[in-house]
Amino acid sequence: MRTFWNTKGGLHTINEWEPNCWMQITCPTEEDRKMLEERFEIPDYFLSDISDTDERARYEYDDGWMLIILRIPYVKEVRSRTPYTTVPLGIIHKRDVTITICYYETNMMIDFVSYQQRRGEGFVDYVDMIFRMFLSSAVWYLKRLKQINLIIDKAKRDMDHNVDNASLISLSRLQDSLTYFLTAIRGNETLLQKLRFKLQVDELDADLIEDVNIEMSQARETARIYSEILDSTMETYRGIINNNMNTVMRTLTSVSIILMFPTLISSLFGMNLKNGMEDSLIGFPIALAISLVVSVGSWAFLRFKKLL
Repeated sequence: MRTFWNTKGGLHTINEWEPNCWMQITCPTEEDRKMLEERFEIPDYFLSDISDTDERARYEYDDGWMLIILRIPYVKEVRSRTPYTTVPLGIIHKRDVTITICYYETNMMIDFVSYQQRRGEGFVDYVDMIFRMFLSSAVWYLKRLKQINLIIDKAKRDMDHNVDNASLISLSRLQDSLTYFLTAIRGNETLLQKLRFKLQVDELDADLIEDVNIEMSQARETARIYSEILDSTMETYRGIINNNMNTVMRTLTSVSIILMFPTLISSLFGMNLKNGMEDSLIGFPIALAISLVVSVGSWAFLRFKKLL
């Protein structure tokens, strides 16, 4: 889907491309790729790099074109092993052409457009737009991290009543998401520092970059803290599961020991050998009494040793 935005004096749509407008392309089709390559002569590998979900945050120049790849947060709508992840957002610029391309429809970009329309100021230039996208990505990382923290808290409350493998697997998937977030945020921070010296930054841009640095640092530290908390939580509940298993096994072992003595005594008296009680009417009660006394004694001993 292609959308053309006039960025002067506000953000509003226009019907077709014009110089110094912002062309936003979401989930590009083959027709969009063909148009970009033929009309604007954008290097084809730029588009391929943006489509790669594992592409790292970086910038590149080729034949006057500049490509910036920014990692932004993304929540998968369908059930997934890692519901929270990151995807690349491509920013392509050359003189009076500024294009953003994302192969996913993200809440961040929808909110970015909505917020800029509410501001009613538009963008000073393409540099201003780029750094505002950096700022928006940092803000959305913080929003997603808060959602992850709420899920972790809910999972911990549920696991206080019942600790099972499914709960641990769910927390493990959140750990994967935090790893993706932390890696992407660090990559964006490195990219931001490099762009400060590559783009034409004025005083207003410098103030904006400082705001982005603050938000990025907060997002990185928040992701790191949540990751450590999640590691500690999973380790604690794994220990609880192991302790419960040890308790069950210890109880079963103790019961087996208690039952072993009656079995031993009955085996001894049941042997085809003379023991003096073959013809006695009280032979069976005596064997039963001995078994009972030994079993109770072994039970008391195990209780005294806190093994049962």
